[in-house]
Amino acid sequence: QVQLVESGGGLVQTAGSLRLSCVASGRTVNTAVMGWFRQAPGKDREPVAVISWTGDTSYSDSVKGRFTISRHNMESTVYLQMNSLKPEDTAVYYCASHMDLNINASPKYWGQGTQVTVSS
Repeated sequence: QVQLVESGGGLVQTAGSLRLSCVASGRTVNTAVMGWFRQAPGKDREPVAVISWTGDTSYSDSVKGRFTISRHNMESTVYLQMNSLKPEDTAVYYCASHMDLNINASPKYWGQGTQVTVSS
């Protein structure tokens, strides 16, 4: 079994920055593809970014150039650095793991989510 615990969400003003963290535990975590997804109120969950254990990445068009996904394999942690935040980035952000390296892949495991709110 895999457990994913997110942290780092909060309230930030437009154009501000936040860094989300996700600590993973369980079998094969360090070699699994991991990613971040988000769900805004009244909308479907959507992918944000994914990263392989070797550091290959893929981003959704809506966050390219503003968000950066990274990971520290020895610490079993994946990060999402979010810059130039916009009100439309407001959502619950979920860490996920064990999926194909494809922005539209379906993960096997999910975290509980962390709220990010961007005020205008």
